[in-house]
Amino acid sequence: MTSYTDKIREISKRLLKEGKVDMVIGFAKGSVPMMHQPMFAGNAGDVDRFAWDGNCGINLANYVTDRKEKIGIVAKGCDARNLAVHIVENKISRDQLYIIGVPCTGMIDRHKITARVPGEIEALVEDEAGKTVTVSGAGFSETFDRADVLQENCALCMHRNPVIYDELIADEVPEQSEKEVDRYAAVRKVEEMSPDEKWAYFEDLLSDCIRCYACRNACPLCYCPTCFVDESKPQWVGKSVDPTDIRIFHFLRAYHCAGRCTDCGACVRSCPMGINVRALTKKLEKDCLENFGWEAGLTTDQRPPLDTFKPDDPEQFIK
Repeated sequence: MTSYTDKIREISKRLLKEGKVDMVIGFAKGSVPMMHQPMFAGNAGDVDRFAWDGNCGINLANYVTDRKEKIGIVAKGCDARNLAVHIVENKISRDQLYIIGVPCTGMIDRHKITARVPGEIEALVEDEAGKTVTVSGAGFSETFDRADVLQENCALCMHRNPVIYDELIADEVPEQSEKEVDRYAAVRKVEEMSPDEKWAYFEDLLSDCIRCYACRNACPLCYCPTCFVDESKPQWVGKSVDPTDIRIFHFLRAYHCAGRCTDCGACVRSCPMGINVRALTKKLEKDCLENFGWEAGLTTDQRPPLDTFKPDDPEQFIK
């Protein structure tokens, strides 16, 4: 990953020195292992703090909403797709962005690693070939196959390369195919359950939610000036951790993302309780693909299917 970091720094310095952008948004190493943080570089001297490896899971598209500056932004596949959604939804214009595309082979799931080691992790090192991850701490050092500790959304990703960019930092990586990964296996498993089983499944899924809104705040699609959970006139949903209020929050937020979600995993990555929020959005992604042939963020020329009307839209769901 050293070559990626070097190239990101090189491009960012050039853009800032030539005055092509007012800032570059990228990643810097965080204060704790496996938690890199977004960084805004406003001059060429700042970019030496930029870093890139498998800990850059935050979706940087979250930081361009309604901005007025000319922005350089480091974007892996899902970030670029969210930038496309932003452009389609008029949250930023394409000519404001200089997209530094990063071909991506997936981000590391820190929860998977911390569950497998005996103590607090002090350091993480990825081999340059991208095959293994070594973590160490007081009295231990363990190496994992990188493929075994990827975020679930990354393991199933079908669009690893940025779909829109101004400059790629490396050659494109091979895309996964439907023959290699079954991205909707978990969804079909729930679809096949009986109504009672589904109810129990979702009750268990959301039982640990504390209504902290980390999933909403991390999501690059949640940019409404006032979220429906914060409305008071009318008040759509209660503020408590009552199971009914929790269900309404998660189900309505998921529907707001229908046809727009790129499965970047920001919601799951940010959840302090480890809730698999993707169980909701992945189902809606599958429905949009099957009913409309639509995947979010692959074009800047077409609005999502639930944002448009066509006389020949399928209506099998209307009873």
